[in-house]
Amino acid sequence: AISGHSMGGHGALTIALKDPSSWVSVSAFAPICNPTQVPWGDKAFKAYLGSVAAGEAHDATSLLLERGSPVPEYDDILIDQGTSDDFLMNQLKPDVFVAAAKSVGQKVTINMRKDFDHSYHFIAAFIENHVAFHGKRLRAKLGNLRDTY
Repeated sequence: AISGHSMGGHGALTIALKDPSSWVSVSAFAPICNPTQVPWGDKAFKAYLGSVAAGEAHDATSLLLERGSPVPEYDDILIDQGTSDDFLMNQLKPDVFVAAAKSVGQKVTINMRKDFDHSYHFIAAFIENHVAFHGKRLRAKLGNLRDTY
């Protein structure tokens, strides 16, 4: 299972999409979903990779669209996002990721949390849901492994 918050949420999504066989589940809190199209990604990809175009290989939305089909290893991708997050409209763009997922048939559950921002309190309020999400999938995987021995 892999999860993260903000830039770490971006990492969780991209790592999971690049190597789905290594993960049972993926979730994120307020992830940067389409970094090649936002100011943070413009700055980071130019500084670290030389260009925004080089960042396409590290953009969850681009990876999902490039794949063109759902990821069979993930029955769902869980995202929690605060509606009062100052970064929501300009940097995070979960709506773009959800639209891309829909276009390729990938299930994504996005919980828009009213009045929550980008803070620790937001994560603390909903981490139990993410633990349960991953736990359910890990238990199912463990059960499948036990059946093979």
